[in-house]
Amino acid sequence: MPIIYIVEDDPDIREMESYALKNSGFDTCAFTLGKELFVALDRELPDLILLDIMLPQEDGLSILTKIRGDVRTRSIPVIMVTAKTTENDKVKGLDMGADDYLTKPFGILELVSRIKALLRRAASTESRIIEYRELSMNVEKHILSVNGDSVELTYKEFALLSYLMKHQGVVLSRETLMGEVWGFAFAGESRTVDMHIKTLRKKLHKCGEYITTVRNVGYKLGE
Repeated sequence: MPIIYIVEDDPDIREMESYALKNSGFDTCAFTLGKELFVALDRELPDLILLDIMLPQEDGLSILTKIRGDVRTRSIPVIMVTAKTTENDKVKGLDMGADDYLTKPFGILELVSRIKALLRRAASTESRIIEYRELSMNVEKHILSVNGDSVELTYKEFALLSYLMKHQGVVLSRETLMGEVWGFAFAGESRTVDMHIKTLRKKLHKCGEYITTVRNVGYKLGE
């Protein structure tokens, strides 16, 4: 179920958007302020962000700049929402990295349609190359390069590293990694993750240091 984050300070509009999206099959989390959004982004990344421009404390354009400036969040689709109607406002938002734009008042059917279209577009254009420092992974061709040299990984090693690289800077529990990479999550099987992390670090040589252990939780790649 796609996760949509909503940032809207008007409680009536926020409730309306949440209700409509939940009824359309989306999981939603709604926030009033940008700082609440960033706390949530540290926990879990959404599939799309619905972001109002006119917000207290920090406006939507400033929030958008931070989202696009962070390697973890820069590829998340963002739809800007505002009461402003001038062409300059729309152009500014799009030039700063917004993927689409809705002007209040808008219809629920239009909102849902725009979100579905953007999610389809994002899925079809998803980058097949994932990079972190000296690591470059071609997901489609199943190739990993370290400092330009090809490194052979087993299927599960590749899937594990791919998941870590797609969630750079996020602490991932052993249970999460088991569920996402192996398809099941049993506490007694977490040793499997530890063993694969160990072999990954060895094959990555110095770059293996990028995979850090978070005590009593799991692992993360990057800062």
